[in-house]
Amino acid sequence: MAVKIRLTRIGRHKDPFFRVVAADSHYARDGRIIEQIGYYDPAKGIESAVIDEELALKWLNAGAQPSDTVKAMFNRKGINAKYVANKKAK
Repeated sequence: MAVKIRLTRIGRHKDPFFRVVAADSHYARDGRIIEQIGYYDPAKGIESAVIDEELALKWLNAGAQPSDTVKAMFNRKGINAKYVANKKAK
């Protein structure tokens, strides 16, 4: 099972809101998910994204691949730096 950390769209027409989720890459974008990691409102910007660092690091350590947008969020929140430091420590 190839797990991806990606965004699923929720919200109204022309008013997007996204959940950051861990999902099997074979399922549809808004389909079945494994676990919700956080959420993101593009009207407020990437800085306002709420991400559970503990869950994000758990999935990254398990081998999940983040999408490009989620990777940018992780870089801004410092999650990617913690993941790299943890990986080098091992």
